[in-house]
Amino acid sequence: MSQRNADATTDEPSGLAGFVSHLVELRNRLIKSVAVVFVLFLALFPFRNDLFRLLSEPLSQFLPEGANMIAVQVASTFFIPLKLAGFTALFVAIPFLLYQLWAFIAPGLYQHERKMVIPLVFSSTFLFYLGAAFAYFAVFPVVFGFLAGTGPADVSFAPDINEYLSFVITMFFAFGFVFEVPVATVLLILIGVVTPDQLAEKRRYAILVAFILGAIFTPPDILSQFMMAIPVWFLYELGIVIGRILLKRQGGPVLPTDDEPDPDGTPPSGGAPAGGQGGGSAAASSAGPGRAYETEKDDDFDFDRAFEEIEHEQRSLEAIEAEARRSEAKDDEAPSASESESEPKDSDTRRDETPDVNDDERNDRR
Repeated sequence: MSQRNADATTDEPSGLAGFVSHLVELRNRLIKSVAVVFVLFLALFPFRNDLFRLLSEPLSQFLPEGANMIAVQVASTFFIPLKLAGFTALFVAIPFLLYQLWAFIAPGLYQHERKMVIPLVFSSTFLFYLGAAFAYFAVFPVVFGFLAGTGPADVSFAPDINEYLSFVITMFFAFGFVFEVPVATVLLILIGVVTPDQLAEKRRYAILVAFILGAIFTPPDILSQFMMAIPVWFLYELGIVIGRILLKRQGGPVLPTDDEPDPDGTPPSGGAPAGGQGGGSAAASSAGPGRAYETEKDDDFDFDRAFEEIEHEQRSLEAIEAEARRSEAKDDEAPSASESESEPKDSDTRRDETPDVNDDERNDRR
């Protein structure tokens, strides 16, 4: 069997004990995550009003002179800053939460998968924060300027703080997630699902999806849609470029298979050890690191050939059945022919046994 982890031990619990140990570990990591978020929330709670003032800065500069945001509900002035402190604590704790997730799944990953996960976690965290920062510093001023200037002149532009917080949080997470496009693109390339050339050929569809996302997650103005679609398109192209570089560096995609040999050199599935009689397999395994004893890809399935083989088998079965029917017919005809041949013999025998009258007269004369 292949080694699942370089430092894995042979006395790991199995069965129900192993399942319970995984549940205990998951519980402990969830408790740590909740505790960190709660501590950050307690640290940010005294600054909840300052946080809301900082969050509302992109909108405040476009409000009419003497106008302020309003609170429609009675308890909004308390619960909205409280909710903002909770979201901010969760936002700040994202690196720690991703680390806990990685630490939980790391023991079940191969060595080359662990090397790939670590940079992906850091890059996804950085891109998420980058998307949120882009929304705050670049998108919000344009969007709020557009919304403040499109209303009727006799209508006061004074948004509700609850609606504003919901809108801002949605925009933060929308831009944070769409900025993960390079991570998803590179990951698909590394595991061999697609190639950079295939992604380049589908560029027109990627651009269409980028503008659809811009139309969904941004207000209905063409400028804000472009401000989301253009970065998504740029990040898509960046993912293709990074994927090409990584493929050239490692010589091919990293397929998540059980192809890693054991420490003693024994290949998976009971193959010959490296340097032994399985020289061909050992030579093939030296093509690159983490690629030992990799099986070749199956050729495309030939449907025409399969149909021809099926028709050939059917004709063979029909010929066998016809031959069997002819044999049965011959077996049925054989007894009748033997009976017809035996009838003359019986008549001759009866003729011999019947006394001849002439013979009796000759005996009397004598």
